[in-house]
Amino acid sequence: MAGGGGAERARAGGLLPPACRQPRRRESRERLSVCSKVCYAVGGAPYQITGCALGFFLQIYLLDVAQLDPFYASIILFVGRAWDAITDPMVGFFISKTTWTRFGRLMPWIIFSTPFAVISYFLIWFVPDISTGQVMWYLIFYCIFQTLVTCFHVPYSALTMFISREQSERDSATAYRMTVEVLGTVLGTAIQGQIVGNVVTPCIETPLFIGKTNSSVAMEELNMTHDTGLLTDTRNAYMIAAGVIGGLYILCAVILSVGVREKREASELQSDEPVSFFRGLKLVMNHGAYIKLIAGFLFTSLAFMLLEGNFALFCTYTLGFRNEFQNILLAIMLSATLTIPLWQWFLTRFGKKTAVYVGISSAIPFLILVAVLDSNLIVTYIVAVAAGISVAAAFLLPWSMLPDVIDDFKLQHPDSHSHEAIFFSFYVFFTKFASGVSLGISTLSLDFAGYQTRGCSQPSEVNFTLKMLVSAAPVGLILLGLLLFKLYPINEEKRKKNKKALQDLREESNSSSESDNTELASIV
Repeated sequence: MAGGGGAERARAGGLLPPACRQPRRRESRERLSVCSKVCYAVGGAPYQITGCALGFFLQIYLLDVAQLDPFYASIILFVGRAWDAITDPMVGFFISKTTWTRFGRLMPWIIFSTPFAVISYFLIWFVPDISTGQVMWYLIFYCIFQTLVTCFHVPYSALTMFISREQSERDSATAYRMTVEVLGTVLGTAIQGQIVGNVVTPCIETPLFIGKTNSSVAMEELNMTHDTGLLTDTRNAYMIAAGVIGGLYILCAVILSVGVREKREASELQSDEPVSFFRGLKLVMNHGAYIKLIAGFLFTSLAFMLLEGNFALFCTYTLGFRNEFQNILLAIMLSATLTIPLWQWFLTRFGKKTAVYVGISSAIPFLILVAVLDSNLIVTYIVAVAAGISVAAAFLLPWSMLPDVIDDFKLQHPDSHSHEAIFFSFYVFFTKFASGVSLGISTLSLDFAGYQTRGCSQPSEVNFTLKMLVSAAPVGLILLGLLLFKLYPINEEKRKKNKKALQDLREESNSSSESDNTELASIV
């Protein structure tokens, strides 16, 4: 019986036109090699390496090395991040209008943006010898770099759908990518921190600022009385770090472009005509589960962004660990890297909502501890490791829970297709915009508190403000985010129910497709 049925299917398959038999042959060749997956994963490193270096070090660089007024530094940080958020949907729109070339549709964006991105990144860390216009220099090149790195990262993110037709192969490649991206955060922190940390940044003793109500007056006296030789060494160290990171950026882009082939047939869509972008956006923004998830992660992400942006200043001035802050930052990122597998196991074992509550809230007691206790290096390292554990949960969980929201959306809108990019891109948009707001407000608050550029110590008002920015404000935002997660409707029971319902729909669709193919074979 089995042999006869197989013979009938073989004869029917032999009668089918080549176009009808092609998918089966293509499917057998669709497995990706480990080398292809590694090359694809390496492409995720540049975004994480540069983003981590900018996130941890750009604020202190603008204030203490470029010697900008905190008010202008806040403008640069806010406008740069806000522009970065805006460019994501813009670049996505232009990519959707791009025609196929012999290199693919996405790969040319990655290849041609890379050299200009590296140049603009290097110029961010260069102090121009001009008396006026420094603010515009940093603002322009920061925005240019954010645009160009978006031209790299958006097509790279979309490349997942073009490397294979098989969902299992795409999932496997994504797992490789997440591993490399996490390692990229460690690499960015290590390269920038260790190179810059080996040079002592000169500072000016507090008595020089006594009686100075105008920071420009203080800076003028500093330039006349203090040796700037060591400051030149610090500037050179930042440029060396930028050169190393730029070299890695180019290397990763070359490996990606050489080792990965963009496959046009892998992007073939369903026969259903896709819904327009704006109609799809309206549907997505009206999906309650998505809005509640975005709102919850918006506040928790904002908490960790405040911690990231101000932790170097907090370690340098409030805790007094001027020569240790780069190692403390490295401890945070190493802890996050090592504990991501733990959280992957935890969310599988106990559920994703439980992982959110346990993982993100675990940072609260340690954030309070570091602000309440006196400066202690051992305690600070313990807090750094604990914060890294929560950072890992905050890094992993959004990307793990967004697919559940998309599945829920598909069940509620079964006739609406191809909205995955909207879900992910607007989550990125909101988090990036919130990051710009947080960095701008935090730097501006330091200006109001009386931050003194290149001071060996800061006024008590500045130290108090830094404690609020790395302790009280993040704790409040985390608590608010966790309260919003109470409204998130997709628990483990509903997630499993949705998964089974989608599986039934796929099996029904496959059965219908096989029935159509059998009917076609009979006709032939």
